[in-house]
Amino acid sequence: MKRKGRNLSTAELIGVSEILDAGYVKDSGERNAVFLLKPSNLSVLSEEGIRVKEEGFASALKGISELSITCLDSSEGYGENKRYLRKRLAEEKNPAVRRLLEEDVRHLGDLQVRMATAREFLLTVRPREKGEREILGYLGRVERTLEEQGTSARLANREDLKRILSVYFERNVTAENVDDVDGERWVMPDEG
Repeated sequence: MKRKGRNLSTAELIGVSEILDAGYVKDSGERNAVFLLKPSNLSVLSEEGIRVKEEGFASALKGISELSITCLDSSEGYGENKRYLRKRLAEEKNPAVRRLLEEDVRHLGDLQVRMATAREFLLTVRPREKGEREILGYLGRVERTLEEQGTSARLANREDLKRILSVYFERNVTAENVDDVDGERWVMPDEG
């Protein structure tokens, strides 16, 4: 899909007109803020402890209008890498190289198992009909409410949002910095 003879950016494709330090603005003008949630390790809590956590989280959410929750898989699958290594393994005749390829496949499998529970939870809040100062105050109250109920939460900043989009669209969980425009760091300014 092209607009005026050029390829669309990811932001244009998903209807985002601007990424802010405290959220993003959709093409419709709707402002959205995203909180990064860190769930407790529920596997170490008793049944009663889990119930208390669930009730606290539900209570916190009741006070927030216009929200959605997203769970992202924050790990790479290594499927392509493992297929390639298995193909090479089937073709390889040298026993020493075969052993190395087998170790690589095993290593990627171990990584995949360790990262299988790497999840990221996002809470998107749509503060309607509020001015900039009111929005920031409202978002601060949302964050405090979540924290008071035992949910670790923080407002996602611009870099967080770019990282989340790179995980979602590229499955890239290793990038430390994400360019606003793909490849922009490699473009040299015209000296002439």
